[in-house]
This record gives sequence, C-alpha cells and structure tokens, in this order.
Amino acid sequence: MSDIRRIVLAYSGGLDTSVILRWLIETYEAEVVCYVGDVGQQEDLAETVRKAMATGAKDCVVRDLREEFVRDYVFQAVAANALYEGTYLLGTSLARPVLAREQVRVAREVGADALAHGCTGKGNDQMRFELAYRALAPELSIVAPWREWDLGGRKELMAYAQKFDIPVETSLKKPYSIDRNLYHISYEGGVLEDPWRAPDADMFEWTTAPELAPDVPTELELEFECGRPRALNGKALGPVDLLRALNDEAATHGVGRVDLVENRAVGIKSRGVYETPGGTVLHLAHRALESITLDREVMLERDRLIPRFAQLIYNGFWFSPEMEFLSAAINVSQRHVSGSVRVRLYKGSVTILGRRSPESLYREDLATFEADEAYDQRDAGGFIRLNALRLQLRERPKS
Repeated sequence: MSDIRRIVLAYSGGLDTSVILRWLIETYEAEVVCYVGDVGQQEDLAETVRKAMATGAKDCVVRDLREEFVRDYVFQAVAANALYEGTYLLGTSLARPVLAREQVRVAREVGADALAHGCTGKGNDQMRFELAYRALAPELSIVAPWREWDLGGRKELMAYAQKFDIPVETSLKKPYSIDRNLYHISYEGGVLEDPWRAPDADMFEWTTAPELAPDVPTELELEFECGRPRALNGKALGPVDLLRALNDEAATHGVGRVDLVENRAVGIKSRGVYETPGGTVLHLAHRALESITLDREVMLERDRLIPRFAQLIYNGFWFSPEMEFLSAAINVSQRHVSGSVRVRLYKGSVTILGRRSPESLYREDLATFEADEAYDQRDAGGFIRLNALRLQLRERPKS
C-alpha cells in the first residue's frame, strides 16, 4: 500500500490504540513498534506490554518520562502562571509534547519510517502530537487512523477487536473518557457532553469532595527557586516527589476540581472536568511569591504573555520559535522569584497565609500607615497633578 515498513505507535493499551495497532498491521502490512510513555498515569505497564505483543506488535518500548515531564513542562507552566482561558491548568496539553518527543527518539532508534497516534480528528491531541512530529522529525511519515479508516465509533471498534481477538476490556456503557498523569486527571465525553448536567459524584478518582474533606485544615510551606518549586515543609524534594506529596495533601482536602467549557483548537466548544490538586496549590503559591518579588512593570509585561503562552501549549506549539521566545522572556522574569509561601488547605480552598523572600521588594517602612521618614507624603501632590494633566486637557469649553 505504501513505502512504510515500520511504524512507531503511541500506545496506551486501551480500545482505540489496541484496534489501531492491528489495523496498522493489516492495512499497511508493516511492522508496528508500540511505544508507551510513563507520565504517571498509574497503569500496569507490564500488562500494557503484554497486550501489545498479544495484538501483534513487533516490540513494545516503555520509557519513564515522569521526571522530564514535571521538571521541564509542568514546572515551566507553573513559572509562567499558565492558564488556558483563565481556568485550565493544561494537564493533558503539557504531557503531549514530552510524549511526542520521546516517540520520535524511539522511532529513530528502531529505524521507523512513520509515526502513528490514536487521536481523533475532532480533538486537540492530533495537533499536539503531529505539530511536534513535524517540528522534530519532518522526514518521518505520519499515520492518523481516525482520519483514514471507516470505523465510525466505539461499537465499530469493539466489533473489530472481537474479529481479531484483540484483548481489550471496555464497555459500550462507559460514560466518559479519562486521561491521567502526575499533574491531573481529565474527564470528557459521554454524559459530560451535556453542559447542564453536573458530574456524577462518584466520577472523581482523585480528590475528596470538598464537603466531605477533613474538618481540620492543613498548613504547608512551599519553597521556590527562580520560579520553580524546590521544597515542601522545609524538605528539598525532586520534581516528581514534590508534586506527588503536594497532590496527596491537596487531594485529601478537595482542592483542584474544575468544570469548564473550553474552545478546542479546531473551533469546537468542549466540556472538560479536571482534577489538578497539587498544581492548583503551586499556581496560587507562585502568584503569591511573585507579589513581593516581581517588579510591577515586569509583572505587567509577563502577565500579557500568559494567554498567548497557554494558547501555544493548548494548541500544540511547544516546539515552535514563538514558544522558545516566550519561554526565554518568562525565565528572565523568574530570576528573583525565590522564597517561601505558607498556605492553608481546607474543604476545596487554598488560602495564602504568608510569603517571604530574600529577593523581596516589599518594604514595611514604606508601606506602613504609621508615621515614617522614608516617604514624604507631600510628594504625592505633584505626582497626582502630573498624572491628571492629560485628563484636564480633555475637558474642552462647551460651545
């Protein structure tokens, strides 16, 4: 059918990619090497490998990407205060570029001709994977089965799996799709496609319902260095261990649930429900530390970049010149964002209790309402008159 002889498939072991694995073998008459990137999805990866080999894969390569994912992607987003459409902390979006980068590495190691993924033609992930492929390995072909085959949906996929004795465990009654990593869990589709319907209480796999969370709050101290988290409660931790520990504390107190309707890259509005417990705490604590360490005008300029930075992540442009430019600017803004923040977790809320930094620009002797010698209040009169000058000039005599 083509010159493609070996394909590396981004594989999860679920219904879609299991069917895709067999379909690629049958349609392209090619060898398929499955690739699984571990970003903390908490699945039995040995079982995933077994499924791949039982379905006909030439090999199944597993790579541990957790450290790279948190250090280079999640913490970069935290430093940027990245929120898509002011709400979404980009948990799924941030995992895709690290997964795609490693898939390219695997493809080159095994001498593959093509890369394949299981993303649908309606979603954002097809862009995230394929833009990364084209940026990092333009010489490799791309196979997107959902845009090629005539399998219309879950019923057809299950019938195909039965035809080829593909070992999958799924149900036609599955009410939504789930994506999990160390940073978050997302829920989409199925019953959630009705934006008026509240999520089922038993849907959430990670966080305690806020009303059922402990009646006693927990206080934590987070330490940052140049905008990156480095310690929790006085203990220096690596990126993965720090995020895990913070996830546990925040999830217990019901922190990090979000329900929103967002704009997909392809122009469709989509409802997503997310759990991002530790990430929510990191975002708010980082903001608090910036309030005493960032120059006012630097903060203003950096804040202008946030919507664009988040949009680039969401739309799949992590490996782009504009992302490189924005990341460099954001990293410069974080040079003095070092210090500690105290927070209280309680029934779904995060309250900032204090912030301190050796780089602090806050001066109590200037901020005080008591008498002081550091600030001459009479200077404010001239300052106000100068700022009012252009406002006065707008007032023209009425004819």
